[in-house]
Amino acid sequence: MSTASPFGRLLTAMVSPMHPDGSLDLDGARRLAEHLVDTGHDGIVVNGTTGESATLSEDESIEMVRLVADTVGDRAKVVAGVGSNATAHSVAMTRRAADAGATGLLLVTPYYNKPTQAGVVAHCRAVAEVTDLPVMLYDIPGRTAIPFTTETLRELATVPSIRAVKDAKGDPWASTKVMAATDLLYFSGDDATTLPWLSLGAVGTVSVVGHVAGREYAAMIEAVDRGDLAAARDIHRRLVPAVDAIMSTSQGAIMAKAALVELGIIEHPTVRLPLLESPPEHLDILRTGLKESGLL
Repeated sequence: MSTASPFGRLLTAMVSPMHPDGSLDLDGARRLAEHLVDTGHDGIVVNGTTGESATLSEDESIEMVRLVADTVGDRAKVVAGVGSNATAHSVAMTRRAADAGATGLLLVTPYYNKPTQAGVVAHCRAVAEVTDLPVMLYDIPGRTAIPFTTETLRELATVPSIRAVKDAKGDPWASTKVMAATDLLYFSGDDATTLPWLSLGAVGTVSVVGHVAGREYAAMIEAVDRGDLAAARDIHRRLVPAVDAIMSTSQGAIMAKAALVELGIIEHPTVRLPLLESPPEHLDILRTGLKESGLL
């Protein structure tokens, strides 16, 4: 893939591998980062939702950024999640992530507080003003309760370092208006809608299923680039069982870790409370989905 994006085009929101006692498995994280790059990724999101950012300490989050940057930073972009519902915390995380080797930032709307859109703009500006790193806004109101409105995105597009949107809101018409009116790069933030977003002009995806289907998503992006929608549709349809198994059975981080264990990429499916490991019936669904998609 040619990369016209400062974030890369095929990214996965990397899980944070853990030992059975809940501590970070740093060797596993190195292996996983290498696996992602070896299977077609030109970017990795660290400390995102699927990385269990909500239950990692600040020091653990920065340790993961540094580890991934040291391991594959010469081959892929390293995008650090710095979202928080406290602007001062996001600013502090931004500075630390930049020092740890991040080449880009992922910034979600401030959750729980329910700020006004003016507050959302002020929050994002505060983060963008402390670094020259490119910022990808993360629009996922299903988790945050606060969307980026079309007007807010148009305003934030005037901030030089704010370069992209990861969309998990699922309003393609509103996003089309933003793409038509701004230079913001769009990324699919939902594996089920990666092909629709690419067909509308998104430059790439931030995946979860990409943990185990990197080559397939790379091929999908390449097919769209050359105008071969039939080939892209074939890949999209072939991945349906895996996407359903990982994204609709329980929760993305839980199922992604279980899938990585099934493929022998990490050793343990450990997640931190309030998440729980997959019960046997979910693992059966997972194995069936991976096999039907030709991934296991």
